[in-house]
Amino acid sequence: MITTAPVAPSARPLSPVRLRLAPHGALPRRIDGVWWPHSRDLLTQLPEMLAALPSAWGDITGVTVDAAAWSAAPGRMFVANQVVRLHRAPAPPHAPERVVLLSPGIGRWDLLVVPPDTTEGAATVLMASALDDRIPDNGGEARTPRPTAATRPRGRVWPTGRGTRTRR
Repeated sequence: MITTAPVAPSARPLSPVRLRLAPHGALPRRIDGVWWPHSRDLLTQLPEMLAALPSAWGDITGVTVDAAAWSAAPGRMFVANQVVRLHRAPAPPHAPERVVLLSPGIGRWDLLVVPPDTTEGAATVLMASALDDRIPDNGGEARTPRPTAATRPRGRVWPTGRGTRTRR
């Protein structure tokens, strides 16, 4: 079953998408961005977030979310004139919630999800610190790069999806 994302009525003011993406860099990252949705309604929140992504990320055709964290949703949605397949998977225990975005031939991006009921102050700190490349207990010293699979050809999504992200 394919569901079309609802069109926002013109009387309802659009909420800004609360999304922060990692700066472009040569080194691969564990997290490519942070998303703070307004609710757990995937049918309304996902299209808004996908529309806010940079065009360099290509057409997102697959999205994996934590099955327990989001409201029920169909296996596919029609968003921005394309079909987006939704995958619901259990989140690893004791791991922060993530949304994984896939763009065939371009790459994979992992977004940390800040729960919608988080206070604005706490969410602001989480969004800023999640993408910070400084070590807090080391006087703000930059982290040293860890070896990755970045030597593989860029632009392909390998099974681990790590170290293969393409330019943004």
